[in-house]
Amino acid sequence: MKVEDVKFVKDYIKVTYDAWLKGWHERNGGNLSYRIAEDEIKDIKGELDENSEFTPIEVSVPNLANEYFLVTGSGKYMRNVILDPEANIGIVRIDGKGEKYKIVWGLLDGARPTSEFASHLMSHSVKKEITGGKNRVIYHSHTTNLIALTFVLPLDSKVFTRELWEMATECPVVFPSGVGVVPWMVPGGKAIAEETSKLMKEFDVVIWAHHGTFAAGDTLDLAFGLMDTAEKSAEILVKVLSMGGKRQTITADNFRDLAKEFNVTLPEKFLYK
Repeated sequence: MKVEDVKFVKDYIKVTYDAWLKGWHERNGGNLSYRIAEDEIKDIKGELDENSEFTPIEVSVPNLANEYFLVTGSGKYMRNVILDPEANIGIVRIDGKGEKYKIVWGLLDGARPTSEFASHLMSHSVKKEITGGKNRVIYHSHTTNLIALTFVLPLDSKVFTRELWEMATECPVVFPSGVGVVPWMVPGGKAIAEETSKLMKEFDVVIWAHHGTFAAGDTLDLAFGLMDTAEKSAEILVKVLSMGGKRQTITADNFRDLAKEFNVTLPEKFLYK
């Protein structure tokens, strides 16, 4: 079976196109990685080229040793994935130590995985450990309104979480652990990968100040939906601020009532008055 014809690849391509339509991926902005399940790899094993050479990945992720990832390419445009998947995305395998990768399908003509692959892998490593392997997706986009808020709100997870929760009742249900915030750092290197992975131990949404957002999910739909929900909340907040700010809002006690009704745990640190 051709790689482009298997379900997980089709689902992945659909997310890249949906995300492009959202306006979150100007030019080559943003990237997406999916940790492929063993049974999914078996279906396409004959299409993979295991003879390629390994390349260092800058970070060490031993619990991802020998795992396969579907990932967008560096410098590639999200809107072009649906037009030519093999040229714009690829499947890579991590080596036995979790320190190198090799391209086994796609990323043609010398292309490489996203320059932010290290951030993806370190976040995958954390999420694999704390979810028992359930989490498979790390998604990074340039969400317009979340970026805008990093210029006006304190770069503090408590403030960002509470403000986003207040904008839409579903938010504390969709991301009850809140959101983390990384102050501005040069993207693509080991330092920002480490800072992001630290926050991924607590949050499923991590905002890079003045840059974009990372979302983690067990499935492609869940990761995309999480990103969409957080960005929609940010859009509402931008509009509220442009109208002069809040006159009324959801209170801390309202959130406690919501948590009880929907059987979710909301950390008290976000329920300040």
